[in-house]
Amino acid sequence: MLALRLTRAARLAVQLRRLLVASASAGTGFLLLCALGHALTHPDAPGASSLRLAWCAAPLAATVYLAVAVARADPGTRPRPGLSAIGLGPGRLMAVSAATTALSAALGSVAALLGFLYLRGDLSGAPVDGAVSGVLALGQRLPAPAVVTLLALVPAAASAAVALTLRPRDPRPAPSAGSRRYGRFGAYGWGAARETFGAYGRYGARLASASASASAPASASASAPASASASASASASASASASASAQPAGGRAAGAAQADPSGALLTQASDTLPPATTDGDGSAQDATGPVPGTPRSHTTLLPWGIAVLTAGLAVETYAGDTATRDAAPSAGVLLGWALATLGLALAGPGLTHLCGRLLQAVRPGALRLLAGRVLMEESHRVGRPLGVVCAVASAAYAAAALHDADATDFGPLSVIGAVVVAGCTVATLLTAAVEAKHARTDTTDALLRLGAPPTTLRAAAALRAGALLAVFGPLTLVVAQLASLPLAR
Repeated sequence: MLALRLTRAARLAVQLRRLLVASASAGTGFLLLCALGHALTHPDAPGASSLRLAWCAAPLAATVYLAVAVARADPGTRPRPGLSAIGLGPGRLMAVSAATTALSAALGSVAALLGFLYLRGDLSGAPVDGAVSGVLALGQRLPAPAVVTLLALVPAAASAAVALTLRPRDPRPAPSAGSRRYGRFGAYGWGAARETFGAYGRYGARLASASASASAPASASASAPASASASASASASASASASASAQPAGGRAAGAAQADPSGALLTQASDTLPPATTDGDGSAQDATGPVPGTPRSHTTLLPWGIAVLTAGLAVETYAGDTATRDAAPSAGVLLGWALATLGLALAGPGLTHLCGRLLQAVRPGALRLLAGRVLMEESHRVGRPLGVVCAVASAAYAAAALHDADATDFGPLSVIGAVVVAGCTVATLLTAAVEAKHARTDTTDALLRLGAPPTTLRAAAALRAGALLAVFGPLTLVVAQLASLPLAR
């Protein structure tokens, strides 16, 4: 009921994105039903029917990917402070997002069933003649369990992917293994460590440093060095006892800052961090993350992405060499494209991060610096959809080259599958771009308050788009040429 209310009260942009999910689910469900109809019409060719069903995995994966992106960008199911008090914590909001996604996908599945029955003539009374008549199982009864299973596949997969992506994560930082120090016979002791946040302003933390700095000129002038060192030791021990008694037991600062007579901060290595409390806003999740203003590096998966892309192209080349001349694309070609898409998706964030670094190279100005920093910061949001779009564009280019070389007719079902896959990937990229824009709203407002002209922000956006096009455009052409060579033989 809550999911229905949130669906009705959503804004127009959110409703349009959910309508896109329903449309993609309708296209995928129709293709699945057509694969079932082909199996019923041609019982003597189970291999061709299985291959048609296997190729339905591409629009299914694209639909699930779009559903996850739409659920992440939905502002109605985003955790906010205070929602846990009324029973809407991160877990409940995750369930609401999954239910909303399942409703949208189920609506598309129902539309696919109605369209399939209409083309069969079960609703209109007259079946449709044409190229799709061979996959409609005309004159045969559709098995209800198979129809329900195929139509429930898209809502189940989409809701499960959304629940897995938006699942609540433990905000408590993992204890580090190298911070524990041991004394004699394995006893815990005091060890010098770095200052934690707020240790500088803690009461009594700097009294030892001040007394040590005050005693240094006194010892230099040779005026009672013994009394100065004794006074420094006494003040250090007094400040340590005062700070230890003032700090609550079990708190983050309990025993975190102690001072020795030399003025250095000491910390007890056996102290553990308490569990961070959060009210569903996700602010505690970034407690152990990078320093604000420093973009995170996403280049660690770049070598793996290149390796998976190379493996996918090798598998596709082998499958293209072993296939016959006029046969349909085999399952090996599908596996090769899947590996190539996965490789580009893994390499996308790293390539976007490198684009940001290249923009800031060689004495950058304010415009290049702003564009590069934004690309580095948003590489984890837009890099992966960019890689997937690159893979789909490469597949479209290779298919067009194959069509020009062999004059192959793809058929209406292939066109529907291509439209579903291309539309889902482009919509996912646009959704990720909108989400990234909303994520940096505070930064944009701060720049405008500081006097930055809006033309500078638009020029930075155009520069980012140009840099991404300059990197991913040639990559798309190279991958498309390598992928189309074995298919055009």
